[in-house]
Amino acid sequence: MAQTMKIRRAFARGVLRATRWKLTGDVPASGILVGAPHTSQWDWVATMLIAWGSGRQPKLLIKHSYFQGPLGPVLRWTGGIPLDRENPGAAVRALLKEAETHESFLLAIAAEGTRGKGEYWKPGFYRISQQTGLPITLGFVDGPTRSLGMGPTFHPTGDVRADMDFVRAFYADKHGIRPENRTEPRLREENGGLPG
Repeated sequence: MAQTMKIRRAFARGVLRATRWKLTGDVPASGILVGAPHTSQWDWVATMLIAWGSGRQPKLLIKHSYFQGPLGPVLRWTGGIPLDRENPGAAVRALLKEAETHESFLLAIAAEGTRGKGEYWKPGFYRISQQTGLPITLGFVDGPTRSLGMGPTFHPTGDVRADMDFVRAFYADKHGIRPENRTEPRLREENGGLPG
């Protein structure tokens, strides 16, 4: 496994150099990684480059329909976990159980839930962090500056609006690959809080 990770790290850093994208920050050993803005199918590749460039292999929640056909084994090999958006409970429960037993548990989530422009982010990243006690680290892709990587890490305070103000401040100048598809970091639950 260590040799595979060395190869992946060298590969990721080589691709970034060749394409003139800059990697900033480090992926932590454990936690919930938020990937945003999620504006393009290239975001999965960017996530792999960020993680592998830091010598990490997170689990990634990916829409279950992408696992049909020849792409399925590749997604599983890179840490992909099928998520049925209509019934996410089983996948999330399995992840929560794994997080309890592995001290180096790392999960990447595209909080926007879709590559198209939306009104709200999905609250799963926040809920899973609260339920596991794992911190949230903000990852990003910014096409205009050709940069990607990891930003600050925080633990949810329970004050959803204040926490999301922090998230919004970080992403204010991050545009994704297709800026027109960017969704402002906002949760429906900011007004009333998340149910326990």
